[in-house]
Amino acid sequence: MTALPSLRQLRYLLALAEHLNFTRAAEACFVGQSTLSAGLKELESTLGVQLVERDKQLVALTEVGEAVVERARRVLAAAEDLSTFAADAARPMQGTLRLGVIPTIAPFVLPAVMPELRKKFPSLQLALREDLTAHLLNRLRDRQLDFALIALPFETQDLRVLPLFSDKFLLVGRKDDPAITSKSIQVSSKWSERLLLLEEGHCLRDHALQACHATEVASVDGIEATSLLTLVQMVTSGMGVALLPEMAIQAGLLKRLPLQARTLAANAPSRTIALVTRSTSPHMAEFEAIGQVIMKVQGS
Repeated sequence: MTALPSLRQLRYLLALAEHLNFTRAAEACFVGQSTLSAGLKELESTLGVQLVERDKQLVALTEVGEAVVERARRVLAAAEDLSTFAADAARPMQGTLRLGVIPTIAPFVLPAVMPELRKKFPSLQLALREDLTAHLLNRLRDRQLDFALIALPFETQDLRVLPLFSDKFLLVGRKDDPAITSKSIQVSSKWSERLLLLEEGHCLRDHALQACHATEVASVDGIEATSLLTLVQMVTSGMGVALLPEMAIQAGLLKRLPLQARTLAANAPSRTIALVTRSTSPHMAEFEAIGQVIMKVQGS
């Protein structure tokens, strides 16, 4: 029977990968440096490969070591999920769950959803984190989050995905903007060249580019917005037009501003709002229940 690495050895490896220093890695694991070093040597012996390059001045992972670290993260996450599942099996819909939400969804969905969740599941607490999609999914895989509310399309790989509802994009500009006053609003190079975008990292930027059937659009004067609020202010100042999600407009993002939102003619582009979790999550009942509440609230 093939010898298998222990979870303790994998934790030592992840600590060293994070700190690249034996002393700090040992402190993070609450063991002595000699214990951590011996555990890593045992791991290398078990796997039959060198994972770490060591000398007095440098600690670095080998190429194989980097690959093993990524797999070790998944193994530990699955093991912790197993432990949590056993502990929580007798008390679903209780305790604290950690939900990540992207900035272009959080302020428009959570105010309506959170009260309904508290009403339906009074013993369930949600700890919220707002961040960009890639960061949320990394935290989800590293078991720092339980669920994430994101917008598709986005690469979700091995995660479990629950599509919730569709959110159309509308073209927004000043009321006197020619792009807005046209009888039929269609994807056009005339206004796509004036399209204002969020900065790199926001999935809404990629969705806007896909709506224009483009891989890249030059930002107006090289300026990019850091938030939807900033993007709206840029449009208000006459710098250009923007594609904004319908949920944000319905929530009053354009209220009392000299702006108008128009639906694109024929096959209006949209994004899919989805709840995602690890396929090994012990909280599948909560995952499905929270998803159902969000769908109900958004559909009402």
